[in-house]
Amino acid sequence: MEIVSQEAIKQLLGLMDQVEEPLKRTFQNVHQGCLAETLARFLKAREWNVAKTHKMLVDSLNWRVQNEIDNILAKPIVPSELYRAVRDSQLVGVSGYSKEGLPVFAFGVGLSTFDKASVHYYVQSHIQMNEYRDRVILPSASKKYGRPITTCVKVLDMTGLKLSALSQIKLLTIITTIDDLNYPEKTNAYYIVNVPYVFSACWKVVKPLLQERTRKKVQVLSGCGRDELLKIMDYDSLPHFCRREGSGSGSSRHSFGNCYSLDHPFHQQLYNYIKEQSLICEPVGPVKQGSFHVDVPEAAGKGAEIGKTIQSELHKFGNGNRIHDSLDALKIEDN
Repeated sequence: MEIVSQEAIKQLLGLMDQVEEPLKRTFQNVHQGCLAETLARFLKAREWNVAKTHKMLVDSLNWRVQNEIDNILAKPIVPSELYRAVRDSQLVGVSGYSKEGLPVFAFGVGLSTFDKASVHYYVQSHIQMNEYRDRVILPSASKKYGRPITTCVKVLDMTGLKLSALSQIKLLTIITTIDDLNYPEKTNAYYIVNVPYVFSACWKVVKPLLQERTRKKVQVLSGCGRDELLKIMDYDSLPHFCRREGSGSGSSRHSFGNCYSLDHPFHQQLYNYIKEQSLICEPVGPVKQGSFHVDVPEAAGKGAEIGKTIQSELHKFGNGNRIHDSLDALKIEDN
């Protein structure tokens, strides 16, 4: 497989050498000097088919140019109160690094409400974190550890996941589509913790739909996952919601060391970086308010199928709960 892989990388590199401006410039922002690793990521996403990978990569570069993704880190979400509202409702942050030097991203899937701003702001925020990860965090980690670090670890907290998540599926499908088409294979492993029954029900039907390489990356851990996660990261890098078992596990938006908060060093550094870049790009005049609109392709293939499956399963779960509640009410009346 390794020989085939190297040959595929070599063939794809030959095709990418023919790419002209402005695609060549934006491709440099994508690979950040880790050319072979970047080509391998896209090849994995297309099962090492060089022709399909070349089309995927060129399409992604065109998307970047058409949507000015190279400039998105110079487009702050203003005013700061709006950005704080986005942070309070789109719970994500960096809690530290794994023992191998991979940044640890934490996601509050269950407690994210996505109800404080338009879809465009949440998509803008997500892409900004992707770009900051790829252009700032990963190159810095690579320099620190003396080797290419091009992927991250994600810990997904399902605390508070409810049927109301149904309203978020469209936005989450948009974000997933953007990642699948333009940031493939950036996650080394997914750890899912604090799992309620509603997630377990969905996971049983979604898991078979995932590609084998994705299934292998996903681990559903018991409880808050602390003991398992301590095998791959130090305690200081654990997300706050993984630090201790029980109801006080730190799932709150405001618990100590909360990496979701705008006051956390990661978000302070990110927001300050974006503000500095905006001054460099537009040194005169106030920063324009308004979201950064990005064209998002319609979800297709497995992504759309998974989204529909989750919706269907949540509907079933909801109907089951309503039937259960009705039976309880009849029992009360009978009594």
